[in-house]
Amino acid sequence: MKDRYDVVVVGAGLGGMTAARRLAHSGYRVLLAEQHAQLGGLATFFRRRGHIFDVSLHGFPIGMQKSFRKYWGREFADAVVPVRGIRFDNPQFQLETTFDREDFTRLLHERFGLDPARVGAFFDALARMNYYDDAGPRTRELFDRHFPGHTAVWRLLMEPITYANGSTLDEPAVSYGIVFGNFMSKGVYTFLGGTDRLIAMMAAALTAGGADWETNACVERILTDGGRVRAVVVNGREIGARAVVSNGSLPRTVHGLVGDGAFGRDFLDGFDREVRLSNSSCQVYIGIKPGERLEPMGDLIFSSTCPEYDADAIAAPHVTSRTYSVYYPSIRPGTDQYTIVASMNARGKDWDGLAPDAYRAAKRRLIEDTLDALSVHIPRIRQITDCTEAATPRTFARYTGHPGGASFGTKFEALKYSMGLPAQVGGLFHTGSTGIIMSGWLGSMNYGIITANQAEKYLEGPPV
Repeated sequence: MKDRYDVVVVGAGLGGMTAARRLAHSGYRVLLAEQHAQLGGLATFFRRRGHIFDVSLHGFPIGMQKSFRKYWGREFADAVVPVRGIRFDNPQFQLETTFDREDFTRLLHERFGLDPARVGAFFDALARMNYYDDAGPRTRELFDRHFPGHTAVWRLLMEPITYANGSTLDEPAVSYGIVFGNFMSKGVYTFLGGTDRLIAMMAAALTAGGADWETNACVERILTDGGRVRAVVVNGREIGARAVVSNGSLPRTVHGLVGDGAFGRDFLDGFDREVRLSNSSCQVYIGIKPGERLEPMGDLIFSSTCPEYDADAIAAPHVTSRTYSVYYPSIRPGTDQYTIVASMNARGKDWDGLAPDAYRAAKRRLIEDTLDALSVHIPRIRQITDCTEAATPRTFARYTGHPGGASFGTKFEALKYSMGLPAQVGGLFHTGSTGIIMSGWLGSMNYGIITANQAEKYLEGPPV
């Protein structure tokens, strides 16, 4: 690390890495500081007993192809490939879909008996949504307007988005519509080679583009003077900076890294009243023994024993709903690896305060319950598994610094505060999983670009 930079980017999630690359490409001196031992934030991976497990590589819309090509290069875009199948298995219906508008229209007509014109009107309403617009009605009102009383339809349309970013029926409809509409364009895609390949490619591109990046580099404070950013403290060392882009938790950025004294009273009052953390996650990682194989069963399985869609039940400690992400050797060409990641929404408060023995027992129970549930789809799962691991909200809090392990960032109301930081502190910017719309791979990368453009305008201004 040098003693001074034009910009310090705090946190190397997809938004932070993309902002760092964009600013370095414009000729600014950039430091990307990541507290964890590797880049990626929640879009990362880890290794256990010869297996590579993806923490968040579970699917994104076709828009990632365009964003990769524009902001990272053709090699990244060419690695965006479609998933092979998505299945739903719950008490209301069992089906397989390509998860795009054409197939959903067919399913809603043939399986659920809906008039195609009604379905078309729903998708047209989603296409008109824009996150710059007023928040408008809630998702519950949107569904009730188009599909009143059709709770199975609500489940088909809503449950995957809840799994993906913690959204509920009581969020603004725009926060649902834009995310779901992105997937409806051409279905669900993934990154060929896995997150390990992606992060290696991004690290190389950052270095080639002139950005300095450091892991195990914890930004402890963002220092201000005269209402502007002047430096950061990294592992106890002060590093000068004209601007800071925080890719960390929004509440931690405001209250922890900067401190309340740098903000106006009205801003803080509104921030503390309106900004809400979204959910966290639990995950169970399952490695299949070498020589064993899984028959094709789809890449994503939304499996639930809950009678109807219920966002509270999806996040409850007694798990009824899981998303299984199945990774075949085709995801990592040249390997013979089969792995499965079971993802479950969770609340940080349900895991806080557990004593060490109780916490270990709860993680073990999470693994065993998941294997029991998965045996419905793979009867021999226990015999062919040679490695299991579990992550909880406490795991995500440890590695990301997010309060409550909030893997889905903050709710929609926080977006205006995220975007409003520069008006409070000159040179302070934020990018990350904010406002649901900006969560997930596509939102995080695009928000990184939006924030980098704002930072560049600030840096191009008159010297101070």
